[in-house]
Amino acid sequence: MTFNRRARSIQMLVLGLITCLLVIINLPAQSTKNAYQPSPENLKTREWFQDAKFGLFVHWGIYSILGDGEWVMNNQGIPVKIYEKLASFFYPIYFDPAEWVSLVKKAGMKYIVITSRHHDGFSMFDTKASDYNIVKATPYGRDVLKMLAEECRKQGIKLGFYYSLLDWHHPDYFPRGATGHRTGRPNHGNWENYIDFMKTQLRELLTNYGEVLSIWLDGYWDKRQANWHLDEIYGLIHSLQPGTLVGNNHHQTPFPGEDFQMFEKDLPGHATKEFNVGQEISTLPLEMCETINRSWGFNLQDRRYKSTRELIHLLVKAAGYNTNLLLNVGPMPNGRIQPECVERLEAMGKWLQKYGESIYGTRGGPISPREWGVTTRKGKTVYVHILNYHDKALFLPGFNLPLRQASHFPAGTKIRFKKLKEGLLLDLSPIKFDKIDTIIKLDLK
Repeated sequence: MTFNRRARSIQMLVLGLITCLLVIINLPAQSTKNAYQPSPENLKTREWFQDAKFGLFVHWGIYSILGDGEWVMNNQGIPVKIYEKLASFFYPIYFDPAEWVSLVKKAGMKYIVITSRHHDGFSMFDTKASDYNIVKATPYGRDVLKMLAEECRKQGIKLGFYYSLLDWHHPDYFPRGATGHRTGRPNHGNWENYIDFMKTQLRELLTNYGEVLSIWLDGYWDKRQANWHLDEIYGLIHSLQPGTLVGNNHHQTPFPGEDFQMFEKDLPGHATKEFNVGQEISTLPLEMCETINRSWGFNLQDRRYKSTRELIHLLVKAAGYNTNLLLNVGPMPNGRIQPECVERLEAMGKWLQKYGESIYGTRGGPISPREWGVTTRKGKTVYVHILNYHDKALFLPGFNLPLRQASHFPAGTKIRFKKLKEGLLLDLSPIKFDKIDTIIKLDLK
């Protein structure tokens, strides 16, 4: 996912300048010649996706062996021939897909997105496009994606695949982009062969693993000037599984053919990360991806874990922004998810068992997000999530919906209210504020 912040900032600045130059000289950065009309199956998946609200992101690969994140090959400048040796060490003896999926359900999550191939070019599935994969190149010799897909079907969890457009290993990823210059590859290659390689792998993922919720693309930003053949790639995905959602983490307003928009480590419109500056919010379903500590892939030294309260606030805020939260774990090389992550996910699940009604199936509420919190809405019910506020009254500016009653959720304590020309005033004096989220339920007429 993301590497050193300063390096990423410089990289994105350079790529942004390149894109501007392409516009100036009238060379489009990416072909979008074909009009896209989502299928009925796709629209149905979009609705399910927006109702689901909460998913697990999994960054797992042979990089986990080094315990230094998923960008270790680039950051340490490890040559291809040396890095390839990691595959011979990869034997996740404790990988248990039933345990993973059970954790997802305990956490209240509805779907999983897992890395099928990251920027290091190693495929975590059985592919005929390359021997550089978990079945042929590791002593483990088993297809973990196939195992996970089967378990997801058993337990009723949907599965999507992260797929990297960027590749530091493949010789035909040429000309090089902004990253991966110290891997010792020859300075030549056939870009069209690389495009065909990706199409073969995507066809395999969409043919051999059952129903696929989403294809989560990443790495476009490495060389925005390239002809990525996105029309063909998106068309291939939709032709194989019309209901599959296509997303691309390019940090721009979505291109035609995409079905949802993701925001990396940011709520929509916040742009606290340099690479999100200038990304407009579309009308597509939205998703924010974030880490539990600071790292995407397993990082032995990263002990900066977010608290359960912080993570629940993130989920609630995302819902208030009409956005899903895709929360990441980086499993250890032995196949287990770090206990610190398990503890926090299970705690989130317990909270959702009690308060999930105010999250699942909702959309962003009638009051835009504020310093004190957010609102969500489902039908004739509005939920006011008070996250950072302790006064005895709360004013909701501009609230003019017909209101039948207000109550403290889920206790049911009645809340007095007064409708004013300027909005709605809630009397909070009868209730005790919750340490995480005080929720007021507004029942509309």
